[in-house]
Amino acid sequence: MKRFSPAGVLCLWSVNLLPHIEQFCKRRDELESALSTPDVASDNKQFLELTREYSQMKKLAELGERYLKLLADINASRQLIQAEPADSELAELAREELPGLEAEQAGLGLELQYGIIPPNPSDSRDTIVEIRAGAGGAESALFCADLHRMYARYAESQGWKVQSMDASVSDLGGFKEVIFGIKGQDVFKKLKFESGVHRVQRVPATETQGRVHTSTVTVAVLPEAEDVDIDIRPDDLEINVCRASGPGGQGVNTTDSAVQIQHKPSGMIVRCMDGRSQQKNKEQAMKVLRSRLLEQKIAEEHAKYAAERKSQIGTGERNERIRTYNFSQNRVTDHRIDLTLYNLPTFIEGQIDEVVSALLANDLKERLAALE
Repeated sequence: MKRFSPAGVLCLWSVNLLPHIEQFCKRRDELESALSTPDVASDNKQFLELTREYSQMKKLAELGERYLKLLADINASRQLIQAEPADSELAELAREELPGLEAEQAGLGLELQYGIIPPNPSDSRDTIVEIRAGAGGAESALFCADLHRMYARYAESQGWKVQSMDASVSDLGGFKEVIFGIKGQDVFKKLKFESGVHRVQRVPATETQGRVHTSTVTVAVLPEAEDVDIDIRPDDLEINVCRASGPGGQGVNTTDSAVQIQHKPSGMIVRCMDGRSQQKNKEQAMKVLRSRLLEQKIAEEHAKYAAERKSQIGTGERNERIRTYNFSQNRVTDHRIDLTLYNLPTFIEGQIDEVVSALLANDLKERLAALE
């Protein structure tokens, strides 16, 4: 298997960033003025959209200004090296600083290339992750728990907040299904490529003859919908409450706190029973329902444009094996970018940055190619 290098994007795509940086700065100033007008402030949807765009443009403009300063510093260092005698202290100092300046410039250049691409409006949103057992019975349920822990620990390393929403516990341990929310910066942007079928190959704890079993788990990553995205009429909902079951303590199991919501037009059913409060469970269930309806809406829109590259949150990729975790070979392979790593124990404990970065870089390469 070949290894995919995120840094290779800079070599593959040589882009003149100066006009783009100028445009970022110009758009930042335009948005700053627009957000101060009464018309925009009174329109909640428009204000939300422009605020999100302004945050992105401000960040890109600041990155661009740092990038241009680095270019000036790099040119000054190179001129100093050429002008000064080779053994001078100034030339030696410039030679020592130059690699660091060039590395920082390359990193900023990559971030700015991302800014050239029209942004996915969902990238900055909080996210709902749904993990479900597939083929493999009890072993699949155990791997559900492994993936849940992997994402929770990755979220912790990113400074994100994880909030449990619902879980169906397997008789032998693990989860038949587990749903949780993640709040933080760029959550959906970094996790959206986790949607799909994850395959695990290992010897189950219940296996007496040492045979390797293959099981699958399905992961769905949904951008959290906002009220302005999906209009849900109260008449379209059928809401039922019941007593929660399973672990959770006496307060959960002896009160009618579990909530099930059916969206009658789509037939979609969502339940939440993780909290003690019926109202809290209803709020959480509505978040999941809105996000699923938003995903459905996006998938329907994408289906109209078959020539365009399919979105990672489209339903088609859920039926494809995207990654294999082979425990006997200490190997994790992402099949979409042909990337294999031999650090499965640390990977499954949440250190997934290398794959996340490679997937983001590959997406950038494809989107820049589409623009070309």
